[in-house]
Amino acid sequence: MADIVLDQITKRYPDGALAVDKISMDIADGEFVILVGPSGCGKSTTLNMIAGLEDISEGELRIGGKVVNNKSPKDRDVAMVFQSYALYPHMTVRQNMGFALKLAKTPQAVIDEKVTEAARILDLTQHLDRKPANLSGGQRQRVAMGRAIVRDPAVFLMDEPLSNLDAKLRVQMRTEVSRIQRRLGTTMVYVTHDQTEAMTLGDRVAVMRSGRLLQVGTPQELYESPLNLFVAGFIGSPSMNFLPATAEDGKLRTPLGDIPLSDALRQALERSDASRDLIVGIRPENFEDASLVSADARREGITFRATIDVRESMGSDVYVYFATELGNSLAAAELQELAQDSGRADTGATGDTLVARLDAASRLQEGEDAELWLDARLVHVFEPGSGKNLALGASPAASPVS
Repeated sequence: MADIVLDQITKRYPDGALAVDKISMDIADGEFVILVGPSGCGKSTTLNMIAGLEDISEGELRIGGKVVNNKSPKDRDVAMVFQSYALYPHMTVRQNMGFALKLAKTPQAVIDEKVTEAARILDLTQHLDRKPANLSGGQRQRVAMGRAIVRDPAVFLMDEPLSNLDAKLRVQMRTEVSRIQRRLGTTMVYVTHDQTEAMTLGDRVAVMRSGRLLQVGTPQELYESPLNLFVAGFIGSPSMNFLPATAEDGKLRTPLGDIPLSDALRQALERSDASRDLIVGIRPENFEDASLVSADARREGITFRATIDVRESMGSDVYVYFATELGNSLAAAELQELAQDSGRADTGATGDTLVARLDAASRLQEGEDAELWLDARLVHVFEPGSGKNLALGASPAASPVS
């Protein structure tokens, strides 16, 4: 096992295109770190530089305290699991898993022992003599993982290993990957574009965008204390709702109504010297059916009326979608620009449609003029130009990029 240190790592292609821009991050021995972000953000390129499959243009990469910039992949003591499984179709599971050891001229008795142990860990013992064509997608993925495990590497690298699986199997395999990593205790770097996958698997999550590292923290830190607009919109499902707002007379004036500013938030806005035009971020779970909120709790937020356009019953929760008029303010224009840059699914900038996650006891129906409640204590406030989360000045900040 080994720690990994990325010190100002940069990848610039011969044509001048900058794929990764001065990423610095320390990954502890035995830690499970997820690189997440939209397509083209540089996460797979970063993983390939750690693996030695991509040259490093600038910066220093250390694995186990040793600089490995110029070492070949085979000399870095890492094992990689690819999205495509990359299994040999003419070989059995046993042969696929032991192939790298065979190339290294490992004694056959040692190969058999390691393959048998890996198969036991991955629940593949009964499939050792089958060929990949006779396996399910999940079984093939476990074989690819087994091929990495038998090498007993210092570091596991995984590049979107579950993206080819169907939704149900992907959930099952998430559990398997987490269980295996905990059991082996090996340092793991895992790339995905699926923020749900990132939030459920990693010890820490690194959010990337346009080749830059925006924030590193535990899943809870990213959810509760996003440093900027992009991280706030990317982390959480359904995505955060964004609204234009104006700070006036100790309140945030929004299309939903006036949200009172707490003393801490007001002081944070004053310290930041922010403009009056702002963006308010509200997570779907911060709404509730007003009829289910006690009188005492109501005082901690605001109530407003909205026409329910769509209702989705999830069993444990109810999602309702409703429209509001954003207007033509600077904040709304910034949201549209952000949506075009990153994609609606990546940012949560969904125009004038908002989503609320309500208690399953709610009986609100489509077409109904409903009264909803918003917990004003949990709103985030962003500066439109920089995207900085100004509300963090009112509470302990999350882990910065490091």
